[in-house]
Amino acid sequence: MIKMTTPKRIAEATSESLHRIFTTAEAPDSTLGRIEQEVSQNLAGFLNDHIVASKNALSDIEQDFISAQIPEKPQFVSDHMHHLLDKLVAHSVHTASPSFIGHMTSALPAFILPLSKLMVGLNQNLVKVETSKAFTPLERQVLGMMHNLVYQGDDDFYQQWLHSANHSLGAFCSGGTVANITALWVARNKLLKADGDFSGITRAGLFAALQHYGYKGLVILVSERGHYSLKKSADILGIGQDSVIAIPTDEYNKIDCQKLAQKCQQLTEQNIKVLAIVGIAGTTETGNIDPLNEMADIAEQYQCHFHVDAAWGGATLLSNKHRYLLNGVERADSVTIDAHKQMYVPMGAGLILFKNPSAVVDIEHHAEYIVRKGSKDLGSHTLEGSRSGVAMLVYASLHIISRPGYEMLINQAIEKAEYFADIISCHESFELITKPELCLLTYRYVPKTVQIFLAKAGVNGDSKTQDEINLLIGQLTKFIQKRQREDGRSFVSRTRIEVARYGGEKVIVFRVVLANPLTSKEILHDILAEQCLLAQESELYLPQLLALSSEQ
Repeated sequence: MIKMTTPKRIAEATSESLHRIFTTAEAPDSTLGRIEQEVSQNLAGFLNDHIVASKNALSDIEQDFISAQIPEKPQFVSDHMHHLLDKLVAHSVHTASPSFIGHMTSALPAFILPLSKLMVGLNQNLVKVETSKAFTPLERQVLGMMHNLVYQGDDDFYQQWLHSANHSLGAFCSGGTVANITALWVARNKLLKADGDFSGITRAGLFAALQHYGYKGLVILVSERGHYSLKKSADILGIGQDSVIAIPTDEYNKIDCQKLAQKCQQLTEQNIKVLAIVGIAGTTETGNIDPLNEMADIAEQYQCHFHVDAAWGGATLLSNKHRYLLNGVERADSVTIDAHKQMYVPMGAGLILFKNPSAVVDIEHHAEYIVRKGSKDLGSHTLEGSRSGVAMLVYASLHIISRPGYEMLINQAIEKAEYFADIISCHESFELITKPELCLLTYRYVPKTVQIFLAKAGVNGDSKTQDEINLLIGQLTKFIQKRQREDGRSFVSRTRIEVARYGGEKVIVFRVVLANPLTSKEILHDILAEQCLLAQESELYLPQLLALSSEQ
């Protein structure tokens, strides 16, 4: 009798194997030296401990790295390794801890460590085929896989463009910042390209280019939740940080498309060209996604580059269940995705993808000794020159975890965020500020009596009292967050965001990112319990809040 494998069994097996991937390290290879084994074992223990906290202040740790003198005497490897364990590893931030839920850094699968060793040992330089004969086609394939994830082209498309010497589907880079710069660099050069006797911005410069095309200026439009890297981009590209114009968001932290269209029309009438409209798929602070289809319509109307910064949320496309959240991303001219976020590879794995494989011709550079014209050297279409073979880790992860495995990780993270939002909403001492769309949310500690008092002030239109209370709550939030970080049992981050129900005023809130697959529901309850206890230790802000609310 044939035993049938049901979808439920497959899901259970996938879940079990994923758990092993994040918790089980391979035994040290027998060929490793004694010191390497010891370091590997100590590091594995460090990463797997539930809590590894160092209460040393940053200023104390800086004393271990205070000398600017290059040593005159060599050290034994064993002595130096022990030095690193004591001074560096022991005080490093435990980003893999399941109770570290403050930033977009998570646990790494166990298979990443030996693969990283292989990558470093091979020491391939992806700038040129002569230093990366096998890694170059591998990276091109990974870019094709990610391009297909976003744009869903047919097989003929990828057969034609995947390994074309004069085209590129995108580029690997160190992170979202360089990816965003690259996207806007392409947009600028395409807009101000050579025209008749004009040699183009790449040769003539920005001032001459604006004169030739008759523009009074260039601007980039993005929501108030736009990443700070866009201002870096504007600075580097010569159009100035003031040319990054923030468009107001709605109560759900999404760009207001009506105001976006109005701004485009206003700028057009002033003869200021919109270089690019930037949609955000996963805002850094709240994890929300802009209405990408509506933004694409506006970009088409005003004939400007449409870029989507999906550094955080791009991996959601791996989930068939939640892919719809990014509807419209396939209309973008370029898309940023960070594999070192929700794809669980180490830092330094950003990607920029271009819908049109010919887009990169506008930033093409060559040299006689390297990246020669007509070669398949990746460096001819990248901002960075020498780069490591980090694409290998993405390639391996896509094969080992697979799309259904990633889908399970993405789905579980969103479900966990929704669960955390529910228990915050039901807790009498916490206020949920932003509901999760992906796996980010914000909240703050507010005793029930203070919540009632705040609500009454809102009904009465007493904005002055609201502001006064919110200021005190913000100070208490900072106190709790700092104490929690110093104690080292768990970690959440904090930020300041506008909250519609408080008149759009900025308030300080806790911010959590629930991407670590090892973070349990029990840990989430423990974090709230810890914050309640820490709040009681405030000898200044909590008593003031309670006293003020009890007087009313």
